[in-house]
Parts: sequence; structure tokens; C-alpha cells
Amino acid sequence: MNQITPYKPKHKVRIVTAASLFDGHDAAINIMRRIIQSTGVEVIHLGHDRSVEDVVNCAIQEDVNAIAMTSYQGGHNEYFKYMYDLLKEKGASHIKIFGGGGGVILPKEIKELMEYGITRIYSPDDGRELGLQGMINDLVQKADFAIGDVLYKEVKGLKKKEIGSIARIISAAENFPKIAKKTLSEIHEKNKTSTTPVLGITGTGGSGKSSLVDELVRRFLIDFPKKTIGLISVDPSKRKTGGALLGDRIRMNAINNDRVYMRSLATRQSNLALSKYVNEAIEVLKAAEFDLIIIETSGIGQSDTEIIEHSDTSLYVMTPEFGAATQLEKIDMLDFADLVAINKFDKRGALDAVRDVKKQYLRNNNLWHIDMDDLPVFGTIASQFNDPGMNFLYKAVMDKLVEKTGVDLKSNMKITQEISEKVFVIPPARVRYLSEISESNRAYDKKATDQVAVAQKLFGIYKTIDSIVSSDSAAIKTQNILTKTGLDEDKILQDTSKDQLPFIKLLRSQFDKIKMDFDPYNWEIIFNWQEKVQRYKDLIYTFKVRDKEINIETHSESLSHNKIPKISLPKYEAWGDILQWNLQENVPGEFPFTAGLYPFKRTAEDPTRMFAGEGGPERTNRRFHYVSLGMSAKRLSTAFDSVTLYGNDPEYRPDIYGKIGNAGVSICCLDDAKKLYSGFDLSHPMTSVSMTINGPAPMLLGFFMNAAIDQNCEKYIKEHKLEKTVETIFKKVYDRAGIDRPTYQGDLPEGNNGLGLMLLGLTGDLILPKETYQKIKKETLSQVRGTVQADILKEDQAQNTCIFSTEFALRLMGDVQEYFIEKQVRNFYSVSISGYHIAEAGANPITQLALTLSNGFTYVEYYLSRGMDINKFGPNLSFFFSNGIDPEYAVIGRVARKIWAKAMKFKYGANERAQMLKYHIQTSGRSLHAQEIDFNDIRTTLQALYAINDNCNSLHTNAYDEAITTPTEDSVRRAMAIQLIINKELGLTKNENPIQGAFIIEELTDLVEEAVLLEFDRITERGGVLGAMETMYQRSKIQEESLHYETLKHNGEFPIIGVNTFLSSKGSPTILPTEVIRATEKEKQFQIQTKEKLNNRNATEVKNQITLLQKSAIENDNLFEKIMEATKVCSLGQITTSLFEVGGQYRRNM
Repeated sequence: MNQITPYKPKHKVRIVTAASLFDGHDAAINIMRRIIQSTGVEVIHLGHDRSVEDVVNCAIQEDVNAIAMTSYQGGHNEYFKYMYDLLKEKGASHIKIFGGGGGVILPKEIKELMEYGITRIYSPDDGRELGLQGMINDLVQKADFAIGDVLYKEVKGLKKKEIGSIARIISAAENFPKIAKKTLSEIHEKNKTSTTPVLGITGTGGSGKSSLVDELVRRFLIDFPKKTIGLISVDPSKRKTGGALLGDRIRMNAINNDRVYMRSLATRQSNLALSKYVNEAIEVLKAAEFDLIIIETSGIGQSDTEIIEHSDTSLYVMTPEFGAATQLEKIDMLDFADLVAINKFDKRGALDAVRDVKKQYLRNNNLWHIDMDDLPVFGTIASQFNDPGMNFLYKAVMDKLVEKTGVDLKSNMKITQEISEKVFVIPPARVRYLSEISESNRAYDKKATDQVAVAQKLFGIYKTIDSIVSSDSAAIKTQNILTKTGLDEDKILQDTSKDQLPFIKLLRSQFDKIKMDFDPYNWEIIFNWQEKVQRYKDLIYTFKVRDKEINIETHSESLSHNKIPKISLPKYEAWGDILQWNLQENVPGEFPFTAGLYPFKRTAEDPTRMFAGEGGPERTNRRFHYVSLGMSAKRLSTAFDSVTLYGNDPEYRPDIYGKIGNAGVSICCLDDAKKLYSGFDLSHPMTSVSMTINGPAPMLLGFFMNAAIDQNCEKYIKEHKLEKTVETIFKKVYDRAGIDRPTYQGDLPEGNNGLGLMLLGLTGDLILPKETYQKIKKETLSQVRGTVQADILKEDQAQNTCIFSTEFALRLMGDVQEYFIEKQVRNFYSVSISGYHIAEAGANPITQLALTLSNGFTYVEYYLSRGMDINKFGPNLSFFFSNGIDPEYAVIGRVARKIWAKAMKFKYGANERAQMLKYHIQTSGRSLHAQEIDFNDIRTTLQALYAINDNCNSLHTNAYDEAITTPTEDSVRRAMAIQLIINKELGLTKNENPIQGAFIIEELTDLVEEAVLLEFDRITERGGVLGAMETMYQRSKIQEESLHYETLKHNGEFPIIGVNTFLSSKGSPTILPTEVIRATEKEKQFQIQTKEKLNNRNATEVKNQITLLQKSAIENDNLFEKIMEATKVCSLGQITTSLFEVGGQYRRNM
């Protein structure tokens, strides 16, 4: 592979990089920004989920040359055009716009966008032709022009805080000092009377300065509703390339406010914490008359004190991990800092660190007369929402500024004397939980191996007795000499000749001696083995599920009239082999559940799932009915649009508007959920609903549960002929108020009987007596089947739709599970612990499985720490895996079941129901290629075979055209046909444990199981799952593995048919979709109107529900109970926004 030489910019080029609004696919832009940076560019990286306004404001404040965006979630036409228009409107049309989105952005759309004014949109074919560095060279070359080489009358705009003027003068000072000289002289003259205070913040790299600054700014904006603040953040330039990562903005949520201006500067020289132009930047902000200026330096060392020359008050930020106390003597800033913050106060040794730092501060400043408690050293956890230590630090900072400058910034914030204390998700004493699981599982395996050796010895003695006793002995042949406690001596002796009696007694005594080392449970396995084999040979197998007796036929008949067994057992005779198989494999439905969870598959229900999500709820409802027509089991998997995924309401704003109903269904309220699932009886045992949503999962779950409850209220109303009561309420609520009644848009599809639509715009509690409604609600909650994804840990690690702070998101998950236990919701999974998104982001199968299981055990530990019973919450956990084409995917389900069952049984003491790992599997989206898309069905078929052979609980097969567009009705039918053909037509599938007994399967199982346990140990070394997330271990691992795959794919070492080898005569170009499924204008308008009518109709009740919700959050009550009520009247965005105020927003990272 030829290395492309990076382009060398002629000017200092600055570029903003980000992923578009409601888009968590940030791996691509992360790789791009690294290459852009190494090409000598100063990069301001904003990360994922960025609105046009966020990006444009940042671009103007930072005075950049260009913006580079990825957009994978649809809505790109509106997004890029809105960005172009907004830049033009704000007088910044010189900023160039670049973008990419894989095959999501079609060639005709690329042409349209570039004609509109977007500089360039890169397609997958551009990537293949130019390579990554080639694309970046093209981008940087086009963005390589001078900024700040001309100044007009920008100085006049400073007092009005014109952002463009402030930014341009700073750029001129940085890039063209001679041109800026006259303007700067005017500014210096004006500033002689300036009283704007400057807070200087410095500290070691990685101490959390950016998060801490963000928290200070957030408190300042609340404390002073009319004051303004200017921020200058300095990051180091790379000596080798001249590039820089200006990465502080990504950590900050509070700066997206019109009272805040922020400018990032690169040092443009090595070994310095400040840029030499920082003083000019401060002067410019003073001239703009900001009420407070904060300057944050790059964290490159311990001793730099230059910050004090530029600030009135200085704050030094460090962590408890500074090493020995003697190291403190080397930190110059402890001589000069007015205040010291020991951030990340949840780290080990934090209290000792405070003591040592206070002593050093006291010595350095000769403050022997001051009490240790009054020294300005504070413990903080800036990453934790509403941290008391941060409150205390903020007040001290403001008081010190007032004391030193006399400025009018007297803080009114009320604070308590609490110290920072980490809200631990996993108690510190339990941080080794993953290694404890590894140790427990390995101990089980060792004991099993030891017991197998004992069983083999016993079998050897037994066979010796067999050779001595008369060969025609019926007792020996039928193993009738075995009893529940050992060998039947009487039966042996009656068939033994006298001369052999001494030897038989010796063997008998040796047998008893060795059997003392044998577990009685294992002897029971040996004793009952023949009976077990016979049960599967009998034509009918009987077993019980929750006290209900079930009879199953054990064989099916082939066209050749052969009886094909559903379960095949090994023909082992040796007790060691029998025991080994029973302890590590066993039949389906028995511990350790390696072969499956239930003795037999359900005969009336294939694992097929019907997947849909597009446009408004009506369109997706029609698709659900289309794909499930004539099928007894309705297993509905729902994909939501990105507006819904991020907890927002549909809006007219272009960057939101473009995403409504694209790449998923738009659902923002209870009526939407009622329409979405209308015509499906949500309480029927053959109906199951899966919702792929994470951040706002509790709200969508609230919509779903209320829709199900109102369906049953509707049945009750019809049964008791209460339709007139309903009409009376409708007239009262709607007709008399002059409001239109909510409706289902268009005709009902075939199969939709209208169930769920009677109470559109109303809820059952408005119609029925309280006791009746509560009874229906209780029954419904115990009946509904399905799952909501809600797995917040994997979102942080992979494709990110986190919206709340991690601690608050986990609390919401715990509240849902507690509610499920209290209300006896037994058939609905409170979380679907997902490896799919981890695999889609690039992880290999081992990493997918290890990270997913480790996340699962993290939820177990968290729920246990909240006092929940493992036997009550265990059955509410489910899993979701991706199935690729790698060899390890052949055993991903069996290894998962095996590890989970052993850990739950022996480590946690859970009952059998909680030991069962239920999982849904989806064929790999990563192996859907935009070239030769017909070949995708072949890959999907092979992956479906893997999953079905491994006894998955449910399966979704991807449509072949999903690589280039939202699947069409025809392609979805084809995808479903793949698994239906395997299940209905493929003869071997009549057997339900076809891979058991294969040597390679057994070897792969052992390899993968040990690899997962080793990964558990690596995660433990990093402080468990949450500790590893802090250092971004999982994200880094996923991205490394992604890059490894892409590199091998690019250079051809990993052959992919029709992609990098076996190309067509035309070179297998990217296929363009013949039909592009996007939400229509009518659907988008209807969704916005639905939301607006709901908001207007319930304004007073919404206010009451939001107040109750926030009060519950503050008082630590169960929030899901309140969400169940709030979702009756509030829209999704209203609930999300209200919870941000009490739970905190997610803080992005690199």
C-alpha cells in the first residue's frame, strides 16, 4: 500500500470537527480529526450529537477556516443547507463546509448540496480512490487560506460583543501581529480603566480542568442571570506537525449559551503552558466588557506558574494521584495559587491528599496562624452533577475574586458544608466483581475436571468388575448393580465365582475409597444417565414450566419416513465422558444451559422478529402488520428515529426537521405509541415488543405500558358498553374547547382491527372508576411481553445516544427495575444488554462478548447494591448480540449462556430462572456492503445459520439493501424468508442441538470462554467497567479493532467477495438504491402538529407532572412511577428537558 504524503499547510489552518445532531456515530470523525491534526491543523473537536447552531457558533467564536462533519443518521440535506444559511446569516460565509456519511448521502444529494454551496461531500468511492490521507489532503488544501490578514473596523464591534469582531482581532494578533498592532493599541488604551476580573486556572494534564471550568461556568450563569463570561482555553501544539487538538470544548455543556464566549488557542511553541498571544486575547475580551474572564492553560506539567502573570485570582487543579507527599514541594503553583482544587476526589487516597496539600500550602505560605479547615484547598468531583465540593469551590472562587478586585460579583449561592462524596454505582468493596466471577467460574471448571478424573477411575474399577463377573450377568449389562449410593454388593456377589470373591471385595473397597472424593450430585448424574437418554428416545417428553405440565414430541418425520430426533445425546459409555458432557454441555434446558435454555423450542413460535421503523407511527404500524400477517406470533422490533433516540420532540428547526421519521419511527407521546402498536393485542402471550432505545428508554417504556393499559381499558369499555361515557369525555375535553380530536392518519392496514385507537387523546383513568383502572393496570403489567434496550453502559462505550449523566441514567434504569419487581412485571425485560452496537462500532467477537457480559454483571452488582433480590431482577435482564461471520460467532451464544449460568449460580447464588441468559441476535450490519449488495443475503444466511444452530431465543435478519438505504418492504420480506426457510425447510434444523459434539465447536467454546474471563481480569485491573470507562479503555479497544479490520479490508489481506476481491467487470462500484425511503413532508408536519396540540391541550397538567417528577428526583423517590404518570400528558422532550435540570446532561469525551 503506497503511503500518501500529508499536505503541508501554508497558513495556520483551524478546523471544527463534529458528528451531526442526534448522531452517535463518532468513530469516523474521531479518525478523521486525528489525521487532520497530524496534517498540521489546529482542530477544535466537538464530538457527537451537535446541532448546526452549536457548530456554527463554535466556528465563528474560534474563527476557523472550515467545518468538517459526519452525518450518518439522515436529515443531511436540511442539516448542511441550514449550516450554510446560518454561516451566511452571521456574516461568516468564508468558512468552508466539508462532510461525509458513508453511503447514506446519495450521489444526487451530494451534487445538490455542493451546488448549494457546501465545499465538498466525500462519498465511499472518493475514499476508495483517494484513501483517508488523500481525502484529508484535499480538505486541508481547500481550507488553507489566511485568517486575520485584514482588519476593518472590528474594534467598534467589541463593546456590542459582536462575536465575529472579537474572534477576528484575536486571530489577527495570533497570525498577523503587525496588522493587529494599531487595533491592539486602541484596545490597550481603552482597557486602562477596565475592571474585568480574570480567573486563571492551571493544573496537571488529565486533572479534569475542562469539566471543572464547565461546572464553574454553569454555576456562574445560574448565580448571575444577566452577567456575561469570556473563556480562553490553551492547548499545546505538536512540535512535529504543528497541529493541535483543542479539545476543551467537547467536555463543556454550559458554554452553549449566548452569554458565553469561548476561544481556544494553541501554544504554537513547545514546552509552554500558554500561548504568547494569550495576553492580547485577554485584552480583547476586556475591551468587549465581559463581566468575568476565565483562562485555562494546557496541562503539560506541574511547575508552570505563568498563569499568575495574566490573572487576578489563580486556581490550581490537581488530582489525589500526585505520588509521594514530597512531590508537592516541587509544585511552584502551591506557592502562588489563591485556591487549590483536588479534583477526581473519588480516587483512592483523596482525604490523605487533601491533608498533605493543606500542609504544603500552609508551609509554603507561612499560614501557621490559620486553622487547617480554613485553608483554600477543596476536594471536588467535577464530573458528578451538582457536586457539593464544586458548589463550595465556586463560592470560594467568587469570594476571592471580589476580595482581590472589589468587582461587583458577590455570589448569592447557598452552599452546605458537605465534602465531595462519590455517588458510587458499584460499592468500592465490590470493585473486583469481574475477577471474582472469573475465579468462581474457573474454580467450577477445575472441580469439574477433577471430578471427571475421579469418575474415570470409578468407571475403570466398574469395568474391571464387569470383566470378572460372569459375562452373561444381566445386572452388569443393564447397569442394575448401580444404586443411588454406589454399587449393589449383593447383586455383584451373587454373580461372582468363589475364587474371585477376594479380588471383587478388594475392588469394591477401592471403589468406595475413591468414591469418597466424588460429589454425590455427580454420582446422581451417572446413576440417572440411562434414564435421561431414554426420556429423549421416548416419543413424548414431559416437563413442567411454572407448575404447568407440557408434553412435547421428541421426533419429527422426514420425507423419507425417518424419525429425526429433536435432541441428540452422545453415545458415551465412560463415566468421565458422561460427567464432562453433563457438567460443561448438557441437554438444552439444564445447567449450564450451553445448548439452550429450554428443553425444546416452542413449536408455534419461530425466533423470527419483525423489524420496522420509518416515518410516522402509522407508516410503521402498516409495515408491522404487513410483515406479521398470517403469523401466529407477533414479535415486533421497533427502530426509532434519531430525534426520539436523543429524547427530543419533533420541531420545525431544519437540523431537527430533517431527521423526523428518517432511519426510524418518530414517537414523541402516548398517542404515537397507541397508533404505532394499534391492532396488536399487547397483552396477548404471543405478542412481544422490542424497543431499540437507550437514553430516553424510561419515557418510551412509559408510553408503551400506558398504551397497553389503555388497550385493556378499551376492551373493558366495549365489554361493559361504556362507549357513551367515552364520547361524553371526548366532548368535554375536545369539542367544547374547540380542539381537534387526535386521529390515525390514513386507512387501517389489513390485520389492524383498530384495538388501541378508541382512547386516542384520552387515558383509561379518565373514563373508568379508580379501582377498575388500577385492577386493569395491575393485570396488564403482569401480562405484557417484550424488552426495552435501555443499556446505557454500552452507549458510552460504543455508538453513543447517552443523554443524561451516567449516574442519573443508571439510577433511572434501577428505578425501572425496582418498579418491575414491585408491580410483578415478569415477562418484560427491563434492559437488553447489548453487544450489537459494540460490534457495529468495530469490536471483534471476543471483545463484543466480554464487554457485553461485563456490562451485564455491572447491572447485577448495581441492582444488588440497591437492595434488590437477584432472583426477582435476574429474569428481567436480557441480552442482544451481533452475529458476524468470524469463527467465534459460531459459539457466542453458548459461551454467553455458560459463563452467565455458572456465575449466577455459584457466585451470586441465583435460582435457575435467573441463571438463564436470554438473548436476541441480529445479523451483522458491518458485513452489509454497499458493493454487490445481492451478496449481502449470502452473508446474512450464513450468520442466521450460526444463530439458529446455537439456539438463539430470537433473531433479526438484516435486509440486503440496508447498506445503502432504509429497507424496502420487499427486502424485509427477503430477510425474514432467510430464517423462515432455515427453520421450516432446512432438514437439519429439525434437530435442536446440531452443533453439540463437534470437536471444533467444543474447542472454540473453551477458547472463547477463557478469552472472555481474561478480559474480565483486564477490566478489573482498571477499576471494573465504570473505572475502565473513565480511562476510555473500552472505546479505545473498540476503535483499535475497527481500524485493524478496515486496514485488512483496505489492503486486501482480509478477502471480502465483491468488495476487495472477485470484483465484477465494472469494478463492483457502490450500488445506488432504486427506492429511497424517507419520511414525507406530510408525515413530518403531522408529527409536529401532534406534539404541539398535546402541549397546548395539557399545559397545566404538564406543569404539575413536571414539578412532581423533579421533586421525586431530588428526594430520591422512584422516578419511573412518576414517569408512568407524566407520559400520559407530557411529550418526550418536555420530560427529557425537565430531567436534565435535576439529573445533569451527559458530558462528551474524546
